[in-house]
Amino acid sequence: MQSPVMARRGASSPRRAKNSAQQTTLRFRTWGGERSGAGRPKSSTRVSHVTRPRVTQHVPLHVTLRLVAGLPSLRKKRTFRVVREALGAPRAGDARVVHYSVQSNHLHLIVEAGNALVLARGMQALSIRLAKRLNRSFARHGRVFADRFHVRPLKTPLEVRRALAYVLNNYRRHADATGPRLPLSFRDACSSAAAFDGWDPQWVHAPPDPRAMSEPFPGLAIGVEAPRSFLLRRGWRRHGLLRPFDVARGR
Repeated sequence: MQSPVMARRGASSPRRAKNSAQQTTLRFRTWGGERSGAGRPKSSTRVSHVTRPRVTQHVPLHVTLRLVAGLPSLRKKRTFRVVREALGAPRAGDARVVHYSVQSNHLHLIVEAGNALVLARGMQALSIRLAKRLNRSFARHGRVFADRFHVRPLKTPLEVRRALAYVLNNYRRHADATGPRLPLSFRDACSSAAAFDGWDPQWVHAPPDPRAMSEPFPGLAIGVEAPRSFLLRRGWRRHGLLRPFDVARGR
């Protein structure tokens, strides 16, 4: 015979089963998962969030700034003048641009900075100066640089020499890959090559060539500062002075 307690339990079990069946049919709104468009929205910018390298006054830096797509070439005479004027107007406390090379859609800089904050503020100030002046020259508004600057510390004399060759001979590197080789007398006028005192004298006085570019703005400051770090002043020279055909490969 079934006890009253069991009877009560038995009587209530259909109700629990009914409620359980109803609960399993509930649907909750969810976020994420496999459905299309789920998860955090993807950013359209190409900003690297990797840890920035340690910055000190003793270690030079190779900095690259890239433009957004669709802008005119920075190597046009009128546009390059704007860039050179911006490079020649540093503020006290900024990161110091020691050498540079201006290509059609990006800039290579050899920079010295006392710490990461000085570097960040200096590159921000330079980017703003460049963006305002270039937008005014292009008669446009909007972003000028595609993302944050890329920075690579140059910790050894050999790394510094390779970076100098890469930056100062950057146009030659591209030209030699796509067309006839440039003459040994060629110095890229859209760079600080004319202010560089580390060229091997054997090649500095190479016979002139009509294809060699001349100084486009003789009365305008070239836009660089003298190096202070040992690596940029003397350290790199232990691996030999720079020659016009020293073209280091990119990273």
